[in-house]
Order: sequence, then structure tokens, then C-alpha cells
Amino acid sequence: MSIPNILSKPSRPIFVAATRQHVGKTSVSLALCAGLQKRFDKVGFLKPVGQQHLTVHSTSLDAEVRVDKDVKLIKQHFKLDHLDYAWMSPVIIPPGYTRDYIDGLVSKNEQMESIHTAFNHQNAASDVMLLEGTGHIGVGSCVNANNAQVASMTGSDMVLVANGGVGSAYDDLSLNYNMCLANNVRVAGVVINKVKPDKYEQTKKYMSALLRDNWGVPLLGCVPDKPFLGCPALADLERLFATRLLAGEEHRMRHYNVTEINLVTTSLGRFLENLRVKPTRTMYVTHVTRNDIILGFLGEYQRKMAEGAEFEAALVLCGRKPRYDLFPELKDMIKSLNAPVLHVSKSTYKAMETIQFFTPKLNIDDTSRVGQAIDHYEPFIDFDTLLRRTTARSASSFDLPDDMNVGKKKRW
Repeated sequence: MSIPNILSKPSRPIFVAATRQHVGKTSVSLALCAGLQKRFDKVGFLKPVGQQHLTVHSTSLDAEVRVDKDVKLIKQHFKLDHLDYAWMSPVIIPPGYTRDYIDGLVSKNEQMESIHTAFNHQNAASDVMLLEGTGHIGVGSCVNANNAQVASMTGSDMVLVANGGVGSAYDDLSLNYNMCLANNVRVAGVVINKVKPDKYEQTKKYMSALLRDNWGVPLLGCVPDKPFLGCPALADLERLFATRLLAGEEHRMRHYNVTEINLVTTSLGRFLENLRVKPTRTMYVTHVTRNDIILGFLGEYQRKMAEGAEFEAALVLCGRKPRYDLFPELKDMIKSLNAPVLHVSKSTYKAMETIQFFTPKLNIDDTSRVGQAIDHYEPFIDFDTLLRRTTARSASSFDLPDDMNVGKKKRW
């Protein structure tokens, strides 16, 4: 396997990996891609190892291929027309893949060659390469294709993403940083994400000091939390519960704050009172047998529509099918009013718990959240430092940039 030709590029490949799941790795990748497009004509993108996948059409192969869901998001949103799906997601790990690998049904050499070939295709067509890993640095180890191994093979510099805070975030970073070192992967910098606004300056100050003094690594970004990005749309709940809205499909991309979901166990009168005093975009959860609540919701919905008033509430009905189901007449009323109502085949307790612990993922259909993620993250990324680090050819210019020497404490 030949070494990828990266020396002809102005910047080494940039590999984004996280310290764990749900820390905003894809949001950082979106922001990086947006910023790089402002600085380079052609940005390449590769998801070397993916898990959640979908089927798309490859123009060069004139065939359907499987790609990680983030590949479709990045390619379509940024209009990366110079890239072909055939070379954007070389290794997909569906259920059973690990067993096949251990049983010898999947070859390590073929697997890594697929990544190598895909990288070379994308690298040749692009001015700069952005790679997005899967989960934390160690994900993929049992098939010998973890993020650090792939970054090393492609000659990439690493950007590590961790959730806000100082102590626990640095502990998580240490584990992942040391795995990078063990695989001879340079760490270009760190992005701390979802930082509480009241802890922002403190987090930025102390995390910068820790990274600088202990590793000689800069804090490339300290991103304050934006709660909207964690708010699921009705379409996310459709996927989560493997169901469809009974009506109101045009509202599928309407987002709701999960911390303000209301479980309705009260009387109809109290429910109607809440409908009129709570924020108009509130999600209500109740059991499918509460016909009074359903009729009350539909009545209020109809009244608001007749007045031309804003009414963005949604109703989630719970109850395991087929034991619990809506009366046909109620279904007809919901559809005639086109009210956003969802029926999930779970108990109210389980449905509430599932929603509250759910982390919605960015996808190409949710243009509002994708756009807001880019607009929120990109201004907080220090692209000048990132590109200076990734264009450094020597260890001295990479590890000890001028602005990090001041006040540096030696820990070794």
C-alpha cells in the first residue's frame, strides 16, 4: 500500500474525531467544511468508517452504493459536485460485521485498501481534505480500523471534539490524545463544544492553559451551547419510533424543546387551560385512550386556525398497538383538520423517557437545523491557527507555534 500523496497540498488532511458519542462532531465537521470552502476552491470529504448508512446513486459506477448518512449530508449541503459517492464512504460496519471480521470473512488488507483507494480518489480531486471519524478515537479497534489508525494511514492531523467543562472534558481528551500519539498522529487542536454560557470564559481560559501547558496543543474553538440544535423535529420522532404522523406532514420539520414536553394526566379543563397559557410550540403526550384530551386538542386547533392565530402545538399519543388504538372517527377528524398528531406504540412513561434522552442527529432534510449549526459553530473556530498547524511540515513549527510559547510551563 503506497503512502497517500499529501505533500503537494497546501494543507495536510484534517481528521475530526470526538471523545465520545453525541458531542457535536458532525456540527464541527459542517463548520469546518463551510470555513474551508471560503479558503479553498475544492474541499474533499471522506467518512472512512461509517455505521448508520443509506443508499445513494454513484454517477461514476452508475449503480447504487451504501454511504454513511453524514456523507450525503455534507455532499449535498455543500454541493461537492467534484466528488462521487463511490469514494466517500469506503467501509460500512453494519450489524454482524465485527463477527465476520473475527471469523476471517473480512480481510484487513482489503478493508484498509478500500480506505486508501477512496482517499486517493478524493485527494486527487480536491485542494484540501476533511475526514470525519466515527465516535471516539478507539471506535473500530476490533476490526483494526480505528480513527487513529486511519488518520495515521492517510497522513491526517487530528482535531479532537469534546463536550464542555474542564476536568471531565480534559480526562476524556487525555485518553483519545494518547491513542493519537501511539499511532503517530499529530493533534492539530481541540474544539470544546456545548459550553454553558455562564461557564464560557472560565472553560476557555482553563482548557486553553491545560492544552497549551501539557501538550502544546491549541484550543481551536470553544463553542457555547445552543439548545435549539438539540431539539428534535417531528420527523426525528417519526424515525425514533418507526411511525408516521397521522396528519400535519407539512410540520414534520417543526422542532420542539424536550425539556418543555408536557405529560397530560389532568382533566380536560386543566389541559385546555395549559394549551392557552403555555408557549404555542409545546409538545403534549397522553395515552391514546384519553378521547377527551384528543378532542380538546383538536377543538383548540380548529379554533386557532379559524382565528388565523399561531398554534404550533403537537400531540403524541401513546399505547401499544393493537391493544390500544384510535377510534376511526377520531382518525378522520385528525386528518380532516390536518393537525400534527403522532401515535407511538409505547407506554406514556417509556415514550417520555425515550424522547427526553434522545439526541437528534443532523440530516440533509432538516435544512433549518443544519444551517443554524453552521452559523453557530463556524465563527468560533480559529481557522488561521488550524491551517497554520496543518501546513506545518516540521515538528518544531507544528508543536510550538509562536503564540503558544508565551507563559508555557514545562511539565516534562
